[in-house]
Amino acid sequence: MKESKKYIKTDLYQSVIKNILALSLFIVGSVTNAQVTSSIDTTQIRVGEEIIYTIQVETDSTGLVLFPEGQSFNPLEVIESYELDTIKIQDRIRLIKKYGLTQFDSGNYTLPSQRIIINNNPFDTDSVQVEVAKVVVDTTKQKMFHIKPVFEVENPGFDFDKLFRWLIPIFLLTAIGIFFYLKRRKKEVTKHQLPPYEEAIRALQELDHSYFLENDNSKRYYSSLTEILKTYIGKEVDDTALESTSNELIERLILHKDSGNFDFDKATIKKIDEILKRADLIKFAKMKEQEGQAKVDRTVVEDIINETKEIIPEPTQEELLQNQLYLENLRKKELKRKRFKIALGAVATVLVFAVIYGSVKGFDELKDLTLGNEMRSLSEGRWIKSEYGSPLIVLETPQVLMRTNDSLVTKSISIKRKSLFTYGEIQEPLYIKVSALKFSQEQKIELESTLDTALVLLEKSGAKNLLVKRDDFETENGIKGIKAYGDFYLQTSENKILKKKSTYELLLFAQENGLQEVLVIYQDDGRFAESIKDRIINSIELEVTQENKKKNEQ
Repeated sequence: MKESKKYIKTDLYQSVIKNILALSLFIVGSVTNAQVTSSIDTTQIRVGEEIIYTIQVETDSTGLVLFPEGQSFNPLEVIESYELDTIKIQDRIRLIKKYGLTQFDSGNYTLPSQRIIINNNPFDTDSVQVEVAKVVVDTTKQKMFHIKPVFEVENPGFDFDKLFRWLIPIFLLTAIGIFFYLKRRKKEVTKHQLPPYEEAIRALQELDHSYFLENDNSKRYYSSLTEILKTYIGKEVDDTALESTSNELIERLILHKDSGNFDFDKATIKKIDEILKRADLIKFAKMKEQEGQAKVDRTVVEDIINETKEIIPEPTQEELLQNQLYLENLRKKELKRKRFKIALGAVATVLVFAVIYGSVKGFDELKDLTLGNEMRSLSEGRWIKSEYGSPLIVLETPQVLMRTNDSLVTKSISIKRKSLFTYGEIQEPLYIKVSALKFSQEQKIELESTLDTALVLLEKSGAKNLLVKRDDFETENGIKGIKAYGDFYLQTSENKILKKKSTYELLLFAQENGLQEVLVIYQDDGRFAESIKDRIINSIELEVTQENKKKNEQ
């Protein structure tokens, strides 16, 4: 009986424990209510290739989810952390986070489990084994080349487009500044062109309209007043008047009177002396003049100027002639200034028009309008579709290709027929070359080795630092070929290399014991050159020979 009670207690105890565990699991599940899965797109890559590692979290829309960041993926490296994708599923959301991972050393690596925090609860993903293989290089098939020498390339000059955008507003502001400077200069020149007497009287009138006395600035008023007086005396009597002190000027005026040069009245010299001394006391000793004294002194100065004008002797015939020559020179200078102003106005008008046109149409349009653009003319002009060589190569070009001779192709008895057509020169913005070779004896043509030969010929034409990328090519009528493309710097002479890089695209086709080649070289202007090349390449049509017909039928 006791044993049965013991068993009953044990069963009761176990059932309570189970209920508690079930309840705790239910509570945790209800709190987190989240599902976490992870996946990887591949477990085998080559060195440097990208692995896409994806973590998906499905939780409530109110859940706070933190994804792993930083160095938690070691030994793999994170090359990109992609944006988080969100998918709403009724009242729940699915968060998708992707990582781009890689490794630059070969070997077997373990991608460690990643911890995701959801509402402060951790969830761990499974670890994954990743194999990183070496890149196999078959040196028996890969053709080896000598290391190319280093060529010095001059630094590119200023970007004309940016310079052009800056020059127009600078020229416009300069023109406006010159206009106002000349306008101000004209006033100064007009002022200096007045006779000394009229200039002095005008200066006194301007002083009457000043506010020096109203602002209790006697020092400025007397400075201007004495300067007017000394300037007039300096131009008509003594040219050292402005540089002389008051006492020195009075002494020189007395000397002029005693020598008989000017018949100054003693009273006039005394009035000049009194005004200059009073001005010195006001300017340097800060003396206050009596009320109304300044106006009186201004009247006295005008009287002195009038009295001085009366005693100035009449100019001689020689002085009149010199004055006439002086006026003639002034007239010529004024005429020259007017012409300059007209030219400056025309330039300013053109610049304003250029700024408005460039702002509306674009500065590239303005540059093409003023300086012209050869590539634009070719792109927007009338294109011509023509047939070249045998078997026929049909393509569309801006201009008809001209038949020419290729000096780089050596004569051989195995060549039955060859034809070459070109447009432009290799150093020009656009160069097109179409060639066709027909062999006299049947032979197997390897396009890969033939392409290598064509690239060698391109280097002999001056292509330096040649960058080569290869790809397959197929025309619309199904003829397959090979394509090489890239860029190079063109050497035009022994020590000169063009600053601007040239871009090329070379296509080779082999059919009916013949070889067909299309080469387009252009200097990329960022606007029209590449579209011209694409239009030429996309327009290529080849004559389908009997050999290709049989291949297509098979």
